[in-house]
Amino acid sequence: MERRENQTPQGQIARVLVEFLEVAITSVVFLKGVYPSGAFERRRYMNVVVQRACHPQLRYYIHATVAGLLPFIQKGLVERVAVIFFNADDIPLEKFVFKLAMNLSYGSSVEEVDLQFSLRSFMSKLSISESLTKKLPHDCRWEITAYFRSIPEAGTSKEADLWISTDTKQWQQPPLITPIKSMSSEPLCLQLYLEHPCLSESLL
Repeated sequence: MERRENQTPQGQIARVLVEFLEVAITSVVFLKGVYPSGAFERRRYMNVVVQRACHPQLRYYIHATVAGLLPFIQKGLVERVAVIFFNADDIPLEKFVFKLAMNLSYGSSVEEVDLQFSLRSFMSKLSISESLTKKLPHDCRWEITAYFRSIPEAGTSKEADLWISTDTKQWQQPPLITPIKSMSSEPLCLQLYLEHPCLSESLL
């Protein structure tokens, strides 16, 4: 692995962001109660109490999926990372969306402590956002989906070959959006918000 001191600012930011996303996505899954609380254990991350998946397959899925985004985040190709919850008919019920934008021309060194301090506030806000979410049915499922600014071509890299186009059903009407937290700074802008189907569509 590349030595930290030799990394570009974009490499530093991407590494911290991927680590953050792994913890944040685990927190989202815990928050929604998809699994028994015993499937998680309390840990500290950025001096905030968070949840870590105990089940090896669950932990691996989250880790491998988010880690696979690292080279694409470094290149500025990833626009959004979403945790999507579906009903039994595979229709999305709720999306937690992390929208990110990184300044690829930023050339100064990055103070990781400052970046982590900004990201820590997302964890605090996420832990108290349950009242903004909707109750899920018992037979729901979930997945992590990445939205790319341009689709990586298969065969160009090992990482690109791991990603497949989604066949997720889309809502017909624009979603209802509930902001949770945002940060805007050089060289990273990040937003976390909820998406729900509009009322007329959710009644169908």
